[in-house]
Amino acid sequence: MTMSSMDAQTNSVGSARAERKEREKEKIIQREKQRHTIKTITQILQKSAGEQTQEERRLLQDHQETVQELSRRKSRRRLLQSKLEEVCDEPESLQRKVQQLAEALQQAQHVVVYTGAGISTAASIPDYRGPNGVWTQLQKGRSVSTSDLSRAEPTLTHMCIWRLHKEKMVQHVVSQNCDGLHLRSGLPRHALSELHGNMFIEVCCSCSPARELIRVFDVTERTALHRHSTGRHCPHCGGELRDTIVHFGERGTLEQPLNWSGAAQAAQRADLILCLGSSLKVLKKYSCLWCMNRPANKRPKLYIVNLQWTPKDNLATLKIHGKCDAVMGLLMQELGLEVPVYNRSQDPIFSLAKALGPQEQESHSREEIAPPAALEDSRAAQAPGQALQGGWFGRGYSKARRRKKTL
Repeated sequence: MTMSSMDAQTNSVGSARAERKEREKEKIIQREKQRHTIKTITQILQKSAGEQTQEERRLLQDHQETVQELSRRKSRRRLLQSKLEEVCDEPESLQRKVQQLAEALQQAQHVVVYTGAGISTAASIPDYRGPNGVWTQLQKGRSVSTSDLSRAEPTLTHMCIWRLHKEKMVQHVVSQNCDGLHLRSGLPRHALSELHGNMFIEVCCSCSPARELIRVFDVTERTALHRHSTGRHCPHCGGELRDTIVHFGERGTLEQPLNWSGAAQAAQRADLILCLGSSLKVLKKYSCLWCMNRPANKRPKLYIVNLQWTPKDNLATLKIHGKCDAVMGLLMQELGLEVPVYNRSQDPIFSLAKALGPQEQESHSREEIAPPAALEDSRAAQAPGQALQGGWFGRGYSKARRRKKTL
C-alpha cells in the first residue's frame, strides 16, 4: 500500500470518527432540549388557565404532542395509585356479598382456595403490596425487617380454611406463603400446595426421592436468592440440605412442598376458586391454575377477597373488599359453622418435625417454636423487637433485579 493511500485511509477513519462523535453530540443536545421542554410544559400545566401568560399558552399550542404525552402519564399515575388504594365494603354490602359466597360454596362440587400474604397479616407478618407492604417499602427505598416469624401462629382465616376442608367444602389449598401456617393449622399435606416453599422444611436432593426434614425453626437463616444451602447435612446420606423457598427470578422444581401437580389437578377439577389475600400478580402468570384451556363459560367461578385491585377483578363472579379474617368470620356464621381456635398443643409441626443431631444444635440462631408448656418461659426470655436478617424474609427474598450488561 502506498503512502498516499495509507494517508487517505487514515483521513477516512478520522473523518468517520468525527462524524460519529458529531452525531452523538447532536443526540445529546436534542435530548437535553426535550427534557427542558418537558420540564417547562409541566410547570406551565401546573398553573390554572387564568395564570398562564400569552407566551405560555402559545408554547402549549406549539407542543401539543408533549402536552398529550404528559396528560397520558398523569392518567397512568392516577390509575396506578387507585390500584394501590385499599377499599373496604360497607357493612351491609359486605354482609350481602358474604351471603352470596356462602351460597356458592354450598352449591359447588370442587372448591380450590388460593391464598396470599393478606391472610397472614393478622399474624403480624407483613403483606407485599399493601400500603405498608414489603414491595411498597422497598420501592420507597426503605429497609424491611421484622421479628422472628417463627413466633407467628395460624390466623382465624387459616383455621377457617382447615374447618372448611374438614367439612369437605374445600378440596385443595394453593398457597403463595412461605410461613408454614397452613401446615401448622392442621391442613393435610396432600390438600396443600405451597408454591413458594415452606420456611420450616429443608430437603436433601441427593436422596431419591428427595428427602424432607421438617424443623421447628426457620431453616432459611443462611439462605438467599440462588443460595439455598442451610449449612446442615442429611442424616441418611450426608448430602447437603437445602431450603424449599422459591424467590423472585427462580423456578421451583421440588415435588414437595410445592406440589405443583396437586395444584394443577385441583384446578382442572375446580368449579369454584376462592382467592384470599392475594394480589394475584404472580398467580395470574400460571395458566394451569386458571383452566385457560377451557372455553370461558366453562372455567371455574372466581371469588376474590382483597382490599386492593387485582388483575383478575374483571373476570370475577364476585369481588369482596374486606379483610380476610372479617370476611371468613362472617362466612362461617352464614354456613352455621363454629370458628375453630388454634391450639398449640395440637400443632402438627411437633409430631412432624425431625430433631437436630447433637452436632447440629448450634447450626442456627432462630427461635424455635416452643411447645405449650415452655411457651411462656420462651416469650419471657425473648428480646422484643429483634430484627430478622437473611433468609426468605430478609435480604434473600428481595426482588431480583436485572443487571445491565457491561459493554
